[in-house]
Amino acid sequence: MNKLPASTGWTWLKNGALLFRQQPAALTTLLFANILVSILISAVPVLGAMVAVVLIPSFSMAFMMACSMIENGQRVTPAVALTGFRKPVLRELCKVGIVYLGVSLILTLITRFAVQPDFWEQVQAQSTSGTPAVLAGQDVLAMFLIFALDAVALISLCFAAPLTYWQKMPPFKAVFYSFFAVKRSAGIFIVMLLAWFGIFFTVCMVIAVILGGSSIARVVIMWVIFLFILLLQCALYVGYREIFGKPPAEPGSKVSLDKQR
Repeated sequence: MNKLPASTGWTWLKNGALLFRQQPAALTTLLFANILVSILISAVPVLGAMVAVVLIPSFSMAFMMACSMIENGQRVTPAVALTGFRKPVLRELCKVGIVYLGVSLILTLITRFAVQPDFWEQVQAQSTSGTPAVLAGQDVLAMFLIFALDAVALISLCFAAPLTYWQKMPPFKAVFYSFFAVKRSAGIFIVMLLAWFGIFFTVCMVIAVILGGSSIARVVIMWVIFLFILLLQCALYVGYREIFGKPPAEPGSKVSLDKQR
């Protein structure tokens, strides 16, 4: 794993944007397909939500593969959505997903004990009636810290799926390497996430100023959210490539020698 300066986080974000610009329609379609399948799975009673969490590495692997294909000059096709669902890799990625599920359950328990039950009642009342909610400062702070912890946990696991898929690492070894790669490159991820959030916040503020609180503004902001999710996914692929090396090209790809590292 290469040692890189913190400013590399901005480079990752820029290079991720360049990848996205090459095939935005294909990546957007892939995102909506993953969201739709995840919603359908989550709708299954009792176990649906847990199964959806276990499949997160399989879903994320589709974006990693799509970015690799774009970099190698290939056209991203709908078949890339099945990248993480083929045997034998599906079982290995589901083992990584079990780690995601464990982290999710721990964060759920922390939320339950750290936030008062009436917090959710007031938030629900505000969403239905439009009446401003009076929220306790400690509950708001607790939710902010839990959100930050959730983000840290997800980022710490972001390389586990591609390490399992491309490097053929055992799942729990991949989780270990992913965690310590992110820890070792913490400054880079902080810069990348701050830049990502700063641009996102600025764009949303401009939209709010121009369109106000209209329904059109809400639709536009929703599309911006989808766009920035894809931007972050592409930046994470760039991060994987920089830390662990360029993944092997798929058959039929056109690899440019000046891209090899």
